[in-house]
Amino acid sequence: MTAHFGRRLRKGAATTAVAAAAVAALSASQAPAVTGAHRTLATDQATPDGSTDHSATGDSPYYTDLPPLSSPNPSPSDSQSPSIGTPVSVGEAEAGIPATILDAYKKAETELASSKPGCNLPWQLLAAIGKVESGQARGGQVDANGTTTSKILGPALDGNGFALIKDTDNGQYDGNSTYDQAVGPMQFIPSTWAWAGRDGNGDGVKDPNNIYDAALAAGHYLCRNNWNLSTDAGLRSAILSYNNSTDYLNTVLSWLEYYRKGTHSVPDGTGTVPSGRSDDNSPSSPTTSPSSPTPTTPATPSTPTTPTTPSTGTPTPTPTPTPTPTPTDTVTKLADAGTAKLTAVAGEQFGKKISTKAQTSAGKAVAKVRIRFTIIGTTDATFVGGEKVASVNTNASGVAVAPALQAGETTGDFTVRATVVGRTIAGLDYTASVTPRVADTLVRTSTTALTCTAGGEFADQVEVKATENGAVADKVAATATLIKAADDATENDKGPYFKDADGKTVRTLTGLATDADGLLKLPKLYADDTTGTFLLRITTTGGATLTVELTVTAADTSSASPSPSPSAGAGTSSSATPSA
Repeated sequence: MTAHFGRRLRKGAATTAVAAAAVAALSASQAPAVTGAHRTLATDQATPDGSTDHSATGDSPYYTDLPPLSSPNPSPSDSQSPSIGTPVSVGEAEAGIPATILDAYKKAETELASSKPGCNLPWQLLAAIGKVESGQARGGQVDANGTTTSKILGPALDGNGFALIKDTDNGQYDGNSTYDQAVGPMQFIPSTWAWAGRDGNGDGVKDPNNIYDAALAAGHYLCRNNWNLSTDAGLRSAILSYNNSTDYLNTVLSWLEYYRKGTHSVPDGTGTVPSGRSDDNSPSSPTTSPSSPTPTTPATPSTPTTPTTPSTGTPTPTPTPTPTPTPTDTVTKLADAGTAKLTAVAGEQFGKKISTKAQTSAGKAVAKVRIRFTIIGTTDATFVGGEKVASVNTNASGVAVAPALQAGETTGDFTVRATVVGRTIAGLDYTASVTPRVADTLVRTSTTALTCTAGGEFADQVEVKATENGAVADKVAATATLIKAADDATENDKGPYFKDADGKTVRTLTGLATDADGLLKLPKLYADDTTGTFLLRITTTGGATLTVELTVTAADTSSASPSPSPSAGAGTSSSATPSA
């Protein structure tokens, strides 16, 4: 059976008071009382087109239960059976996190500590969000691999009391080919999972229904934009990006504070599940007893009443008001706003940023419109923070400035496409180029002469250091070739050589690169039976070249020559001198 979260109150419903801070919210709680809170936008204005591109969950409903006021000792009243809606202290039980769920959170924290150490993600934040989004996967209803035993789905985001997000995955994750729905224990909408999804358990699949995948994806989502979660500003920004509600923020902060004071592992499937949700109509349980009066069904707000004319009784239609266009509705084109040439050396940050302007058909700038920037093409470049998608609101001049681009190691061109969120108009493409790392100087790290006897091997390996404008040139591609002469770079067919993995003779090495210190150490060199002076040429991208001299001398055979023997006349020779 697929579990669905309930439908949130329609737009225009009053919101409850928001706690001023996490500690205040925690102090005011009476677990597991339901707050009945509805969404309070944390921004000064909702995104005009109703899109929640900035939200991992599409601002779907969430659990509003706050943690116990006192923990972890169970209350003596735990054994009592309270009436519906009476707060009950569950004490230590609320601090229990199902074992597999807890393991996934901690593994995600470890991975983020390595991949994005500046984020300072605590696993307790993932636990707090997991509690609020799905009640820790409905109390740990997962299999041995961490996949939920049945799908956890939010309501269809059809614009009817919710954001309007039309289907983006053809129903692949949520089974809905008309509208998107939040999916899995961390409640990602498919359009966000498409770029934020991660493979947390190493099975080669990115599954929003798997807690290892979802927890790692949530960690990376919270750590984008260079947010530092050890700061108040970074923490608040990250949480609000997950669900843009002040009530949501304070609920998550309350659980984060609670979990930081201590948690313990409980068997999968035995965790506590919250009861109150942000789409509840009242703070009491929605269950109606048989003796309760039948609730009155209010008139549908969207259905206009039709008055009648007293004299004739003929209905007079109420005119349908013309909706006021949103800023997004007025955008007809995107224009470049002075973006300079986008180039960067591999591994470095681009010095220029993309600037895009939203305009009306008359060329007037449009403010407060959300522009989505997407990196397209075969590249490992990202926006600073590690993501390939970024969304920015246009300013008063109608301009949205994308985050800085970070080049990876893949060189060549790629595209960044700017589109308007919630509006189908032509996008605007920008070409960005990543050039190879370069070096302008190569020097040997040793002055020892490189010599060897014919048929032997060189005692010293060739090591060089690369620099660019005097600075260390790391990860610079290089080639080493044993050439015929200083003015003939053709590969030599005799003299010193390298060996490949199979022990075969090789006189050209490609795919080399300097290390983090700009150093490159070549494999051991061997000599055939040809004596003389030979040349090894090393070149790098950027034009740095170094020619190294190698000397091969004749083997000393004097001590190895046998003494003449009286019996040597039987067709053998004691001389090692080759014939002319």
